[in-house]
Amino acid sequence: MWEVDGPGRAGEHGERPVIRVYLLDDHELVRRGTRELLESQGDIVVVGESGLAQEAARRIPALRPDVAVLDQRLPDGSGVEVCRQVRSVDPAIAAVILTSYDEDEALFSAIMAGAAGYVLKQVRGNDFVETVRRVAAGQSMLDPAVTAQVLARLRDGPPEDSVTKHLTPKEHQVLDLVGEGLTNRQIAERLELAEKTVKNYVSTVLGKLGVESRTQAAIIATRQHETERRRPGGSSAGR
Repeated sequence: MWEVDGPGRAGEHGERPVIRVYLLDDHELVRRGTRELLESQGDIVVVGESGLAQEAARRIPALRPDVAVLDQRLPDGSGVEVCRQVRSVDPAIAAVILTSYDEDEALFSAIMAGAAGYVLKQVRGNDFVETVRRVAAGQSMLDPAVTAQVLARLRDGPPEDSVTKHLTPKEHQVLDLVGEGLTNRQIAERLELAEKTVKNYVSTVLGKLGVESRTQAAIIATRQHETERRRPGGSSAGR
């Protein structure tokens, strides 16, 4: 929610290029720590920061940083979507997605949005600074093998969802109905099962998905439906 005036993009003024960075993270302490780390280097200046996606999408093109460091998960959106919006306005702005989660789907989305880097928050400080410097210089910090997987996915379509592939056909049905917001009693009526049996199915599904709540399972079900729709044939038949 603040910004500073500074030199132009890296290499535009002076003998020592100054790298201009914008920070997007909904945790103020994370932003403060990241800013202190970067600005302690001497050749990096943070020109602005915010904690909301929509605000960042408006301000980043105006500030024209060399690098935008974008948190993946935000209260009002995602860093990937901000990356897509910003680069549609100014492709010269390099984006680094900073996340706590190592997820194939998020990585795929980041690459498709034009991100130059995808970094876990557990990264060492020196490695993170090096990533910022390299993407500011026009380099990609994405593993070539990962890029190849993305190209293969574009060619062949999305793979089977690795989160739900271990569910039985009946468990898939239960998950779908949880995703529709049905209660155990309603699911029991729909599938002609005892309510206790449905309760056991739900517990099993939550365990296999590695989540603790029905809400989390419903989100996974929604993502699964989106994946199915994008596949050739777009059907979940055969479950």
